[in-house]
Order: sequence, then structure tokens, then C-alpha cells
Amino acid sequence: MTTNRKIMVIGLDGMDPDLTKRFVEEGKMPNVKKMIERGAQRTDLHLLGAMPTITPAQWTTLACGCYPETHGITDFWNQDHDELDTMVYSLDSRICQAEQIWNVLAENGKKTLVFHWPGSSWPPSSDSENLYVVDGTQPAAAEYSTANVDGEKMIIATVDSDRLLYHPANKDDTGADCVIEHLELETQEELSENKSETKSISTPEDSGKFLLNRYKLKKVRNLFLDENDGTGGLDAIPYDLVESPLRSAEGWVNAPEGAKEFFIIASNGLTKRPCLLLKNAEGIYDTVAVYQSKKDNEALAVMKEKEIALNVIDLVNVEGRGVQSNRSFKCLEIAPDGTKVRLYMGTAFDMANDERWSPKSMKQIITSEAGPVPAFSQMGGINYEFCKELLNPFWEINAKWESQAIHAAIRQYDLDAVFSHTHFIDHQAHQYWNYACQKSEAPDESLYQELIEKVYRFADEYIGSYLHFLDEGWTLFVVSDHGIQIHDEPLPMLGDGMGCNIRVMEELGYTVLKKDNFGNELREIDWSKTKAVQTRTSYIWINLKGRQPEGIVDPKDKYILEEKIIDDLYNYRHPISGKRVVAIALRNQDAAILGLSGEETGDIIFMNKEGCCRDHGESLSTYKGYFGTCISPIFLAAGSGLIQDHAVKRVIRQVDVAPTIAMLMGVRVPKNCEGAPIYQILEDN
Repeated sequence: MTTNRKIMVIGLDGMDPDLTKRFVEEGKMPNVKKMIERGAQRTDLHLLGAMPTITPAQWTTLACGCYPETHGITDFWNQDHDELDTMVYSLDSRICQAEQIWNVLAENGKKTLVFHWPGSSWPPSSDSENLYVVDGTQPAAAEYSTANVDGEKMIIATVDSDRLLYHPANKDDTGADCVIEHLELETQEELSENKSETKSISTPEDSGKFLLNRYKLKKVRNLFLDENDGTGGLDAIPYDLVESPLRSAEGWVNAPEGAKEFFIIASNGLTKRPCLLLKNAEGIYDTVAVYQSKKDNEALAVMKEKEIALNVIDLVNVEGRGVQSNRSFKCLEIAPDGTKVRLYMGTAFDMANDERWSPKSMKQIITSEAGPVPAFSQMGGINYEFCKELLNPFWEINAKWESQAIHAAIRQYDLDAVFSHTHFIDHQAHQYWNYACQKSEAPDESLYQELIEKVYRFADEYIGSYLHFLDEGWTLFVVSDHGIQIHDEPLPMLGDGMGCNIRVMEELGYTVLKKDNFGNELREIDWSKTKAVQTRTSYIWINLKGRQPEGIVDPKDKYILEEKIIDDLYNYRHPISGKRVVAIALRNQDAAILGLSGEETGDIIFMNKEGCCRDHGESLSTYKGYFGTCISPIFLAAGSGLIQDHAVKRVIRQVDVAPTIAMLMGVRVPKNCEGAPIYQILEDN
């Protein structure tokens, strides 16, 4: 194999081969069709995924060529072994126990970029000067966990409002909303002297707040008592709400006749921004302008209904400092008679933050060419308007920026290898995919199905932005960590990855909660009566004496208890459907057949059955779902060193990707690699 080849891995989190194949056949993904025709992959486009079908675990599998039991990243969260109800954040390369392919390449003289790969990429685990790394500490988007200094907001201004109200997303449940008429407008000079403290962000029990801020946490104790304590909370991601009066403009230096004013509350409640609602030549209100101060002649942003104002440079109050930040706006609604405005204000990113860029100088070089890093939106769920008008377009903007940034890096650093990841499919899938199967109180499922198709059409555009590299001698791979299946059965209270799941294990008699003196249930496990707990996605741990600080199960009884738990799992029936929930349950030593034995999984490993799994996670990677969806990840390959054959018969596994790249690039395979090169797609086999 040649040693001067260039290679690119295009990672699309959650990309589904079955949906892709269908949309290709319907003529909706022409760029993917071109890549298939020029490359080598199975006709079904499937990549056999490892388990669990969870983002950090499987991006690490792709990077290291080994299974989770070997590399040690076994879920979104790993297990705290002393406190079985506690999880440890796993998107940290220091937890990974295997070598990544990009380290091998860099240490063999290949200039290698790892761009926001959410599995064992940050912090960089090689000090080679040939390795360039951007973030990877969370799956969402570059810089999300470090640079965001002010969250999303919805501003509703009406002529009927009589007070300016601020409803912060991160206020305590018992706290009152803020009446902030007294807040003075702040100029840039005044802001630099403001010493107000920013509201602290904790880990409240409210699931939406937990999911929103989980990337900033190292350890979490989240007891899963109902569906909304886990991933069900994604339907209610919180945002700041501002209610403003809409009145005649007063005290402005440049407000035209007939203009009306309203206000935005920014900087986590510390800054007041004035806005104008303007008429057109026909006397119809159709334009919103956002200002930093009524004294300013130029607006920060100007937009009409449905328009986006992108890359708005705003000054955000962060602990009394004025931080220059990038954010976006979208005007969702303007009443033509000037009686109502609905305005979206996106997350603000600190433009100077370079904490997750290595080397740090790379950020300035890349953003000077590609522009500032744009934030995405978290708002969607059952609100179809938010999905269509906010979630979808702002993710497209983020992904287009990422493509531009990667192109800039290739030009600036003359790269030999690129490992990239974008999250726009998976994030939108978690927000609204399951509404593509009709749910009560939700809009018609066909609306969400149209959005899914739109996401895949954009995925085709995104992949198409890199296809020119095929004509420049590069080898391209398109991979994902898993697909997304739409369940058509009620979800069980078993298998959610965001905590320690109580109810089913409580019903089966293995987990017991404490009670107060009045017999009221407390959100705390009674370890003196608890024999086992189900934590994270697919794992059950025995409260073992001598291993756990408060263990009660004698080690000699462990095997018998495990067998009983497995029997009970298979016999467990969903309380609504009456159907069996668990498809497979294995003791740790037997889970080696899934690549899930070892100290970082559990005493028992289980997977739920097809049809009653969440979007992905507690499911086998072979599952299929409603609307032609599936859990399987995707595999496409084309370019230098590969044959052109889109009917490869071999089963291609996630662990096979890294050793195939090693062979193509003429370097050794990573240490601990368990896969084999995909010889059947190579020219020189």
C-alpha cells in the first residue's frame, strides 16, 4: 500500500443506512449515489455496530478498532464503582484504555486533524506536532461545553403586556420569575464595570436542565423515577422566556415615525437590549431591529419574518466582564398591524474561547477563514414549529460551518488525514424522530417524516461538500456510530442511559428507596435493603459485599442472584402492552460475545427487544423500526486504494475501520486493535 495517500473519515452521528438507501433510490441523495457508484460497500450500506449503540462508546470503537470491553468507554457515562447510583462522564480520552488510529498516523509523520470526534479524542493523547484536535468533549458541536456564555431565549412582545418579565430556564423551581423594569440599558463601557454575578448552573432534578448541562459535569447521581427523568426530558429542553410590552418608541436617536419598541433580556438576566418594530413603505409592520443601546445608530441585527440574522457580534455580561460573543437571531412572527412579535435569540459563544483547540493558534487561523463558530439550537420536541424553524436550520448552519472549517484546516496545514464528526442527524432525531410515528397530542406524523427527509437531503449536501477530494486522490469513508430507530411500542422504564433506573428493579424486588418518617418516598436508595441496581443503558450491578462500601449480597450467592435476575428480566412484561421487554440478558463473562464483559460494564448486561427501545442505546445494532428506520450504523468508502464495487458481501464491522485505515496509510494498526482490514474493498488484496 502507498504511504503518501490522504484519507478522510466523514462521521455523521446517527446516520441510518436503511433510510439513506431508500432516499438514494428515490433520487433524493445524489451525492451519496455518486459515492456509492465510485466506491465499495455492501448493497445495504450496513456497518455491523458494536454495543451498546451509544455515541462515545462507538466513536471510540471506530477510532481504536476494539470493543468497549477493551477500550473501556462503555456508555455515555461510565460507572462509579463505589457508588452504584453515580455515573462518571466518559467523553474523556484519559478514560480510554486503547490507542487511537490518529495517534498512530501523527506519530508516523502524517499531519492529522481530529475535528469534534466525541469519543476518546480530548484531551489529545499524543504530543506529536502532527496532531491537530478540536474539542470532542461532548457530541453536540464544537465548543458547546466551554464557549457558551448565554443560552437560548424566546422573546414574545405584545401590546397587551404591561410588564417586562424574564423567566430564566435555570431558575429554581420555587423561585419567582423576575420583573426587571428597573434594569438599566448597558453600553459597552458601562458593562466592563458591572460586577454582577452570573447565575450559577447546578444539576437540578428537572430532566431538561440536566440534559442541557450534562456536558459540564464530571459525576452525576440521577435516579430515574419516571420517563421525564431520562431522555424523555429532551422534549422539554428549557430556554429563557422574555415577555415584553410593545409600545411606541421613545428616547431613540434614530427611531422612524410609527416605530414600536420592545426589549430583550440577555446575559443570563443581567443585560437589557432594546429592539424596534418597523413599518415598510406601505405602512405594514414587517421588520425587527435589535440594538445594544437606544443611543446607537447601527443595529446589531435586522430581520424580517422567518429571516435569520447570522453571526451577530454581541457583548455578553459574564461575571462583570464584557465578553465579545457570536450569536444568531430569527424572527418567527410579526403581526402586520404591529400588535405582536416573536423573536428567537440563539446561544452566545465566546469568540475568544480557545480552550478546546490544540494547538490553540488553530482557532484564529480557522475562524479567520470560516467565520466564528455558530451555535446550534436545542429547541424542538413536540413543538413542530421549533423543529422546523429553529432546530433544523440552525443545525444546517453549524454543519456548513464545520465543512468550511475543515476545508480551511486542510488548506492551512496541508493535512494527510481528517477524522470529522457532525451531530445534526442524531440531535434532531432525539428531539422529534419518534413523532414520525403518530403520538397523542402531536401534529400529524407526516410533518415529522418530511423533516426527516429534509435532514437526509442536507446530509447529502454535507457529504457532497467533500466529494471533490475524490478527484484529488483522497480516500473517503462515511461512517456513523449507530442509526436511529423509531419505536412503535410503549417504552419500558428500563434501559434509559441517563441515570440509575429505579422502577422496574423496585417492582422486581431488587432496588429499595428510602422513606421519611411519614412513609413518603425519598429520592435516595436504601443500600441496606438493595440487592441490585440497573444503571446507565444496559447494565445491572449487584450490591456485593466486599466490593461495594454498603454491599449486602454475599459473594457466594452472586451467581444464584444473577440467574434469578436474568429469569425475572425475561419474564418481565410491559405494564401497558403486556409484552416482553428484554431480548437478551447475559452474565458479565458471557457478554464477551457482545464485546461487553470486563470491569466497566456490569454484572449483568441486557438489551431490550426490537420495537420498544429508545432512539438507540439499549438495543442490538441489527434492529429496525417504524418508517423504515434502523439502529445499524452506515459504511461508505471510495477513492484511492479502493476497488469500485457496491456489492461487497463481507460483514463489515466497526472494529474493522481503524485497521483498514492503517493499511491504506502504510502504518501499523493501533495497539489493542481487534478488527481486521476490509481486504475485500482494497485494490491490493
